[in-house]
Amino acid sequence: MENQIEHSRQNEESAGGSGEPFDFTYVKTTARIAVYSDLRSAPRIIEIPPGPTNEYIEALASNTFDHAQRAGGSIPYTVIREVSENFIHARFQEIVVSVLDQGNTIRFADQGPGIAHKDQAQKPGFTSAIEPMKKYIRGVGSGLPIVKEYLDFSHGTITIEDNLNSGAVVTISLRSKPEAAPEPARPARERRSIPMPPLTEREKDFLALFSEEGALGVTDLVHLTGAPASSTHATLKKLEEAGLVEQAAGRKRILTDLGYEIASSL
Repeated sequence: MENQIEHSRQNEESAGGSGEPFDFTYVKTTARIAVYSDLRSAPRIIEIPPGPTNEYIEALASNTFDHAQRAGGSIPYTVIREVSENFIHARFQEIVVSVLDQGNTIRFADQGPGIAHKDQAQKPGFTSAIEPMKKYIRGVGSGLPIVKEYLDFSHGTITIEDNLNSGAVVTISLRSKPEAAPEPARPARERRSIPMPPLTEREKDFLALFSEEGALGVTDLVHLTGAPASSTHATLKKLEEAGLVEQAAGRKRILTDLGYEIASSL
């Protein structure tokens, strides 16, 4: 997957202007995840050691997601993964991920070249990805637009700022919805009944994942469930035809209003 923040750097394979080729196959730096219970005490630190690029990005995204969930947050894994992949543009320099606000705010910081055009970074098609990066990310400028679309739909926010000396800071937040006032009790015969369409176990699993994760694509579902891509396509088609999911940005799908109601009743 690719997260396309437009960093202000030349499209070359050298790191730090040294002229030496950058090895995109292996990350040599240690990332740190800082988990804050509150801002009155020091955070708990989790280190992600150097490793092969795919494994490193997966470890960073998975650990961030797990600790945010344990803190009570609801930001989906796919959103966290999209932003985590963007560190490849900064050559993984001095990565710090901060988990704040009971897991509902996550801040991703690096000390790479920074981001010159912060507005364009959130529009499809703007990217600084070069060929060696595309073995690990999509490289088409779709990552942050997907994140922004999901957060906009879910009443969340994304901000992009300069770091203190160099680099960028991307902050994503997803506030918990306030609890709605309980609906007045109705006589049993007047209660609304949602007709439950016939669903297979896999279709129920997909609806549950959409409810938990938000926008998902075929690749995401294959990764999360282990189902073959062909049967994943077929299942999504059935759910679309039933009016339970619909197209979103970046060829992802999200639950419809009916889909949310059905997923909640499973």
